[in-house]
Amino acid sequence: MNRRDSLKALAVGTVSVGTLLSSCDKKEGADAKSKGNTGAYGRTPEEKLVDKKLMDEKFFAASELATIALLGDIIIPKDDYSGSASDANVAEFIEFIVKDQPSLQLPMRGGLKWLDIKSYKLFKKSFSDSTAEQRLQLVDLIAYPEKALPENAAGVRFFDTMRGLTATGFFTSKIGIEDLGYKGNQPNAWDGVPDEVLKQFGLEYDAKTLDQCLKAEDRGKMMTWDS
Repeated sequence: MNRRDSLKALAVGTVSVGTLLSSCDKKEGADAKSKGNTGAYGRTPEEKLVDKKLMDEKFFAASELATIALLGDIIIPKDDYSGSASDANVAEFIEFIVKDQPSLQLPMRGGLKWLDIKSYKLFKKSFSDSTAEQRLQLVDLIAYPEKALPENAAGVRFFDTMRGLTATGFFTSKIGIEDLGYKGNQPNAWDGVPDEVLKQFGLEYDAKTLDQCLKAEDRGKMMTWDS
C-alpha cells in the first residue's frame, strides 16, 4: 500500500461523517470567500457570521504557511492520478481549522518552531530553506513513531497532528473526493432482477413489465400507467 492509499484508509476509516461534512462545509466557505461570496450553502446566519469572523482573522505567518505547504506536499505529493496537498489548498484549510479549533494553535505553532530548530541543528538553516532531500531526511525522523528517538518525541506528536489535518483537508476537497472515487447521490439504471436469480426461484417478468419498466431507451421519462 502506498502513502496515498494509506492516507485514504486513514481518512475513510477514522474521520466521522459529521467531521467530513463539517470540514467540507468550512472549506467551501473558504473557497467562497476567495470568490467574494461568504454565503456558503447550508450555513445558518449565525454560522455565516462566525465563518466571516474566522476568515477575516489571520493566525499563521506567511513563513509558517509556507512550511505547512511544504510538509503537506511531503505527506500527499502529486502523482499521476491526482494532485498534491497544496493543489487542494490544504494550508488554507489548516489555517481555518486552527482558528475554528483554538486548541490546535499551540501544538501547531510549537511544532513548526520545533521543526525549524531541528533543521538548524542538522543543516544550519530553516526547514523551508533546506533542500528537498534534507526535508525528507528530517521528516523521516518523526514520521515513524516506532522508530523515532525519544529526543524527537515532540516532533513525532506534531507530525502526527499535521498528517491528520493534511489527510482531512485533502480528502474533503474537490480533488481529494475525486481521488477517493466518491460519487455521491447520482441517478443509476436498474435493469431488474438478473435472469439467473429469477430462474432460481422459478420466476420471470411478464411482457408488460419488460415493455413498460425495463426499457433502457425510456430511462428518464416520466412513467404513466393505464387507468
